[in-house]
Amino acid sequence: MERVRDLSELPKAHLHLHFTGSMRHTTLLELADKHGIHLPEALTSAEPPKLRATDERGWFRFQRLYDAARSCLRDPEDIRRLVREAAEEDVKDGSGWLEIQVDPTSYAPRLGGLIPALEIILDAVEATSRETGLGMRVLVAANRMKHPLDARTLARLAVRYADRGVVGFGLSNDERRGMARDFDRAFAIARDGGLLSAPHGGELTGPASVRDCLDDLHASRIGHGVRAAEDPRLLKRLADRGVTCEVCPASNVALGVYEKPEDVPLRTLFEAGVPMALGADDPLLFGSRLAAQYEIARRHHGFTDAELAELARQSIRGSAAPEDVRAKLLAGVDDWLSGPAA
Repeated sequence: MERVRDLSELPKAHLHLHFTGSMRHTTLLELADKHGIHLPEALTSAEPPKLRATDERGWFRFQRLYDAARSCLRDPEDIRRLVREAAEEDVKDGSGWLEIQVDPTSYAPRLGGLIPALEIILDAVEATSRETGLGMRVLVAANRMKHPLDARTLARLAVRYADRGVVGFGLSNDERRGMARDFDRAFAIARDGGLLSAPHGGELTGPASVRDCLDDLHASRIGHGVRAAEDPRLLKRLADRGVTCEVCPASNVALGVYEKPEDVPLRTLFEAGVPMALGADDPLLFGSRLAAQYEIARRHHGFTDAELAELARQSIRGSAAPEDVRAKLLAGVDDWLSGPAA
């Protein structure tokens, strides 16, 4: 049997991690107890909830559980704890750079408003990065389920805090709702302000969703993007443009996008030359963190250590990390690959 290297020691960047979804399960239970919140039974079990979001009823259940978890984040200390623990988990998994995604409007009612909410989050990210040594930034995401004017407000806010740790602008929630082009002005504001464009697409709907993100939102990264595998011409376009797809294998299976880990088209995208950044999406609900996504590539898709190292490089190149951080992480990948296998 081939000797393999420890994936938790492979330097990598984590580009697809949602704020509430990054929470440890034990922390969720403790915060619920602290604030006297009754959680749904699916969130109190030690096992991840059974989810399937390929129909609207299933997505509604997923969103309801996410909202219930988010309701436990009620004060600045809760925010600081979540950020610190997310960073600690990433460091354990070999991450040297984390871009955590957040819609601050979801936390604003309990934290004094939109601006205070974002400032509390950014302050927590800055302090945590300093304490842990993990490079950490924020991607502000609008919600497809809300009015495009709300997205413009968020885009302006994101640009305002570009010098405080905001590096990108995204668009999340059910991609079957809200056309990408409805949010084109918000993304133009973000791009004009120097932020990278990273909308979700090509997860719950097919290749057309990815094309819309490219054509209407001028995406430099795509959240998920796996359904592009169904269109060879689209794969070539992504590869030619160097658009990174933030692929979350465990999430794709948990939500029913694919039946089994081996069905996720990692090999198809990789061999087509599409850059990928493996991500954990929402570990609280899907039960696995960053290194586990690389383990899926190894175990279910036969990725060699050299190929896994290239996936890590792609995640680093697709990040908003400064050049010196990229260089250090890329050198670390080379060291990992040249070192002895276990």
